[in-house]
Amino acid sequence: MTEQPTRSDAPVAVTGATGRLGGRVACRLAEAGVPQRLLLRDPARAPELPGATAVPGDYGDRAAVRAALEGVERVLMVSAPETADRVDLHRAFVDAAVDAGVAHLVYISFFGASPDATFTLARDHHATEQHIRASGLAHTFLRDNMYADLMPSMAGQDGVIRGPAEDGRVSVVALDDIAEAAVAVLLAAPEHAGAVYSLTGPQALTLDEVTAILTEVTGRPAVYERETVEEAYLSRAPYKAPDWMLDAWVSTYTAIAKGELAEVTKDVERLTGHPATPLADVVRAAQS
Repeated sequence: MTEQPTRSDAPVAVTGATGRLGGRVACRLAEAGVPQRLLLRDPARAPELPGATAVPGDYGDRAAVRAALEGVERVLMVSAPETADRVDLHRAFVDAAVDAGVAHLVYISFFGASPDATFTLARDHHATEQHIRASGLAHTFLRDNMYADLMPSMAGQDGVIRGPAEDGRVSVVALDDIAEAAVAVLLAAPEHAGAVYSLTGPQALTLDEVTAILTEVTGRPAVYERETVEEAYLSRAPYKAPDWMLDAWVSTYTAIAKGELAEVTKDVERLTGHPATPLADVVRAAQS
């Protein structure tokens, strides 16, 4: 699909502006003087940013999303919160974007999204990507690896990261790097039509290396404890989570064990102009 010329005064739509990633993107677009329309379940919670207007845009409300996207040519679609019906919500949003005449959709996907990915939620992202492709929308997919910023929270109160990741590696990526990449794509969308970018950090780390970095930077001891798959399900059973969520939690680690999250790419540098940020720098910045 050939993307049509865009109007310079058309706002960019951003979803998830109250979240870790969408909020970062919205702030950067505001700093660049780009008019925005922030689609939110609760517009009253929208960040106050120059040039930004908050509107109702719950993913499951197709009529509201269509109204919110009228006159918008480029939209950042941050994936919806993890729920059993997430793919259905994504499809409804994409269909509303088509109805509204959106020219280009940038979707936040997951690294290695495929129908047979070990990480169960990566299969959901693949299904969403397929629906976007079938919709006819010009699109760009940003497939992010696990967030470097969340590594400290993976350790429990006792400083232990537990899971069946064995000695596998993961190329964790900084949220700030993802946000910069997303803004670069949104500002020059026609140049990225049809592109798929796999966003990673600068190196692939074992969880032993991750916890060593956390210990060194924070000064709080952290270690990685290997579990079997059976032990992982048992240790998470007290949370009383639904089966699909337990599968997602455990398969995060088994995907690492199988090497599916270990690839390191240069896509962050390609889009932002600077090398990807190391985990130690991400954790250090969060400490300041």
